[in-house]
Amino acid sequence: MLVASTSFLLASASAAGQQGAINGEWRFYGGDPGSTRYAPLDQIDGDNVNSLEVAWRWTAANFGPAPEYNYRTTPLMVGGVLYATAGYRRTVVAIDAGTGETLWTYRMDEGDRSAPRRNSGRGVAYWEAPDTGPRIFVVTPGFHLVALDAASGRPVADFGDHGVIDLRTGLGRDLDLVRAPIGSSSPPIVVDGVVVVGSALPSGGAPRSRAMPPGHVRGFDAVTGELRWIFHTIPQPGDFGNETWEDGSWAYTGNAAVWTALSADPALGYVYLPVEAGTGDYYGGHRPGDNLFSQSLVALNAATGERVWHYQTVHHGIWDYDPPAAPILVDLVVDGRRIEAVALITKQTFTFVLDRRTGEPVWPIEERPVEQTTVPGERTAPTQPFPTRPPPYDRQGVDPADLIDFTPELRAQAEEILAQLHYGPLYTPPTVPVEGGTQGTLMVPGSLGGANWPGGAVDPESGYLYVQSATAPSVIALVSEPEVSDMDYIRGGGLRLRGGGGPQGLPLFKPPWGRVTAIDLNAGAIAWQVPNGEAPEYVKNHPALEGIDVGRTGRPDRGGVLVTRTLLFAGEGGGMFAAAGSGGNKLRAHDKATGEVVAEFELPANQTGLPMTYMHEGRQFIVVAVGARGHAGELVALALPE
Repeated sequence: MLVASTSFLLASASAAGQQGAINGEWRFYGGDPGSTRYAPLDQIDGDNVNSLEVAWRWTAANFGPAPEYNYRTTPLMVGGVLYATAGYRRTVVAIDAGTGETLWTYRMDEGDRSAPRRNSGRGVAYWEAPDTGPRIFVVTPGFHLVALDAASGRPVADFGDHGVIDLRTGLGRDLDLVRAPIGSSSPPIVVDGVVVVGSALPSGGAPRSRAMPPGHVRGFDAVTGELRWIFHTIPQPGDFGNETWEDGSWAYTGNAAVWTALSADPALGYVYLPVEAGTGDYYGGHRPGDNLFSQSLVALNAATGERVWHYQTVHHGIWDYDPPAAPILVDLVVDGRRIEAVALITKQTFTFVLDRRTGEPVWPIEERPVEQTTVPGERTAPTQPFPTRPPPYDRQGVDPADLIDFTPELRAQAEEILAQLHYGPLYTPPTVPVEGGTQGTLMVPGSLGGANWPGGAVDPESGYLYVQSATAPSVIALVSEPEVSDMDYIRGGGLRLRGGGGPQGLPLFKPPWGRVTAIDLNAGAIAWQVPNGEAPEYVKNHPALEGIDVGRTGRPDRGGVLVTRTLLFAGEGGGMFAAAGSGGNKLRAHDKATGEVVAEFELPANQTGLPMTYMHEGRQFIVVAVGARGHAGELVALALPE
């Protein structure tokens, strides 16, 4: 029997918001309220990690239809039980942490109710208090909040309406309760007895209308389900920021939701909201102004819902550069000064590092002029915020020198593609295709990032922030299609980037196409950066590259990272260019200080959820969701041999 390390017991509960998962458990989606994705466990280390083996596998194949490549859950582990979601109907499952045995399941029958985010969901929330039994909270595909007894999986009778709250009510606008296009795929977060719930709407590239449901955030009493507060992410008359929605656009504009995960500091009593853009993603002519609190980080008093501070990362967003991941809490020492900080990873590859008490930038953030729009009816912000530290962790903007150049022929073909597009530095605005001219704007990063919902992880001991990113360009062309939308312009037409986006289906730009980056947050500098994996098979085997060694290019994947006391784990995933075969099924252990790959494992399929870790009966486990086309989603548990 392996001897369990007791080092995890050293984490202080009072500092749990930024010190990682405690007591060998994983009680929050991000490990702790501060979404550090860190666990101070060291049974698995650099000397034995190569001995990891599959301890058990749990399949989601029997829990309703689901795209196998989109099984996004990250389990929680409390008291020897894993809690996760599975299938399109988002069944909640309890699983034995040591064996993978199913203990109970729950699924709500929502009938014909629409589900704009119909997927497995990213997981659940856990909460317990002395006067009530432990509870699991889940947001269903049809946008109900359900409270379950953690021991039995049955709805809690005295919460809401027999355990259920209809989240399509109480948003301040009349919504069709069956067909309203609003839901969520991220779990809520519970802070000091308040369940904080965000929302998500359909992709905003071509919304059917400028009038959509608003993404206001709400807090519910964790015991009774009573509404405690609502925070208007689109400020109403009398609210701070209402004047930034000009021409009365606050009254009909929707979105500005929190579709990704939330974070909290229980000691301060704050919850941190990464808010997306208002309707739509690429045209804002119907919502003139800077549009607070869209594409902002907002700190609320979790007990009252009152705004404490905010920082807007994009003014009047028209690039789909939503904050995609949970803010990460970490305590830093910068130039001898101790700072309780929050780090916000972005699609545009910036990291905004702010004092989490006040919202003040840790390093200067400069407002710099950006190119202005030529689209009729649009009015772009004259400047955008640029952090001076840390530097970007992936490519920003389009430089012709960065085009693929494995052969002169490929380089010439890449130049031909570029000549058909409008391009420039970061924040070059979308354009309308011109007959005989440019066919849209080439965006780098594209609308998928950079980074995306897998986010990052932080080591509270070193202050290193670890981020997985991809170089995935997008072409944004705006068209007017009144039969599709009542908006003046939506995304459509333009030049289509096929396969990898470049010549003959290869990537348009030079590698690396996927990276793992360590950012020293105490110094505001990049500590190291390595390609995330070998070249995709479709690149290695491409006839245009016969006889050419392309080297370690990295893969443009969404794998997600996990950091422990001893190692960094980073996986491959479905791939930004999945249709071209860019995804991979490797999970790697890296040296945290250097990025060197210590070990590599082949998972049964591509990593689709975020890895987590825990101790159970003296044994450390690492669990990750996997799936692929033709391979049912499943949870895979790795551990050292008994």
